[in-house]
Amino acid sequence: MKYIVSNIVLTKADGSIYTVPKNESYFIVDEAEVATQLVNLPNIPAANYTKISFGIGVDQEQFNKGATGQGDFLATAQDAGMIWSWSAGYKFVVLEGTFSTSNITDEQYWVHTGQTSLDYNYTTVTIDLPDNALVRTTITPEIHIFADVSKLIDGTNKINFSEGAVVMGGAKLGLVTANVSNMFTVDHVHND
Repeated sequence: MKYIVSNIVLTKADGSIYTVPKNESYFIVDEAEVATQLVNLPNIPAANYTKISFGIGVDQEQFNKGATGQGDFLATAQDAGMIWSWSAGYKFVVLEGTFSTSNITDEQYWVHTGQTSLDYNYTTVTIDLPDNALVRTTITPEIHIFADVSKLIDGTNKINFSEGAVVMGGAKLGLVTANVSNMFTVDHVHND
């Protein structure tokens, strides 16, 4: 599974927000590559942060800047297999594998979210932190966010691959996109 994390916003204890600059706020997380699972955010102002929000995918405003407006991220996405083509756009989430049922053995499935002719499928996730993330000149906190991949297809909306194992459009894609916001949780915060 791979997905694009973007547009990170941190909420302070006083309710004000800090928006990570766009050019520092696009990452590809590959669940098979541990190094990509650690997202470093530079230059976060000192404060007590209580909440984090982020997008899954590339927001339409950024996409509309065209290929030259994407900076280095376009090449990064191409190298990671997270783009169909420039005109078709980015893949926001890629989940691929095999499934078995009582009648089917090791059938291939593909779930790709992104822009379709009908929907953009960009999703924003907002999570309250269980403890404040204390950013100081001497403290760089770590927020441990877990992605429960099973909730992508077995969350609020259940996706039955035996009824069609390719989800890249149609009604199922909207159901998968709706599941994205519930697959992330904060396990804990380190303030040391």
